[in-house]
This record gives sequence, C-alpha cells and structure tokens, in this order.
Amino acid sequence: MFEMDGSLQNVLILLLVLLFSMSIHEMMHALTSDWLGDDTAKMQGRVTLNPIPHIDPFFTVALPLLLLISGSPILFGAAKPVQVNFNRLRHGEWGGAIVGMIGPITNLAIASLAGLFFGVFSPELGSTLYNFFLLTIVLNVGLFVFNSIPWPPLDGSRLLYALAPPLRPLMENIERTGLMSLAIFIFLFYQFGQPIFDLMLNLIHILAPTLVL
Repeated sequence: MFEMDGSLQNVLILLLVLLFSMSIHEMMHALTSDWLGDDTAKMQGRVTLNPIPHIDPFFTVALPLLLLISGSPILFGAAKPVQVNFNRLRHGEWGGAIVGMIGPITNLAIASLAGLFFGVFSPELGSTLYNFFLLTIVLNVGLFVFNSIPWPPLDGSRLLYALAPPLRPLMENIERTGLMSLAIFIFLFYQFGQPIFDLMLNLIHILAPTLVL
C-alpha cells in the first residue's frame, strides 16, 4: 500500500520496484518453507526471481491498474500467496513464524541495501537514480510495516500464532474469510492509519523536497 500523486516517471519506477520487491519477498517465503521441510511452494515453481509465477491476475495486475486509472490516492497491490503446509514445517508454530516473517524482513533488507547504495552513489537531488533509491527505500519500509501487522493472512499473523496460542481459534476464523477479511482490514488500515501515511510523506518531503509522491 502506498499513497501517491506523482509523475509518470515515478509511477513507472514505483511499479518496477514493487514487481522486483514482490518477487524476492515471495521467493524467500518459498525458499524458507522448503528449508524448514515443506516443498509445496518449491514444487509450484515459486523459488524464483521470475515475477510471472508470483503474479496474481487480480491483486497484482487488475487492482493496481484500476486504482491508477481511477485516480485513487492509494496504490495497492499484492502477489499470489505462497502455499505452505504448516503441518510439515519443523519447529511447529515457530517454523510458521519464520516462514511468515522472512518476507517482511526481506523487504527491510532491500530498503537497507538501497540506503547503502544511496550513500555510495550520492545521486543528484531530483535525478532518476535519486528517485529510484528513495522509492525503493520508502516502498520496502512500507511493505515491511504493513506485512508485519498480525492480521490474517498478513505475514505478521504467523508470528502471533506462535506468540499467543490462545488466539489461534480467533485467528483461524478471520483467516477463513479470506479476501473479505483482508479487504476489511485494508479499509480500516487506511481510515485509521492516515496519520502514519501523513508522517511518512512529511518525512519524505523533508528529506527529498523534489520528489512528488
């Protein structure tokens, strides 16, 4: 999820960064799942940086395009969920927590690397390279925060399964509603998370006043 009202160039950069970040995020889910004993995702071809196996026709393509065309202030997209048989993982619920949280941690690592390269190359303020690094950092930090929220089926929910076993029945009931629960959460997150969006955008414009988001 990302709030923006920017130039075509920044929109294209954002979409490319989102596609790359999404692919490595999902690949790490699949790779970690296989490492912990469940090869379901590996057998489905998800241990790859090729974005095609990770694309969901609606959430990855149709929904972001619809939001862009409609002029929505929010850009939201998601990859095809990686299928994991949590009963096959080693370490029980903690195995599931590792598989779940490796995705957000990957996004945080991407943001950190982008920050490192930003410092090394020191691109000119307002240049394409400057905007690329900044958007990579902001998007991946946002993905880290959003996916770490413990609401099924977001990645952070797997950590809550491990930390609070008594909440498991409630979490499973929410997860069974599938896309409906995610849609409700996104709506609530946008409504009550507006101060977070405003703070992030203010920090971005303080650090990079030439970048239009």
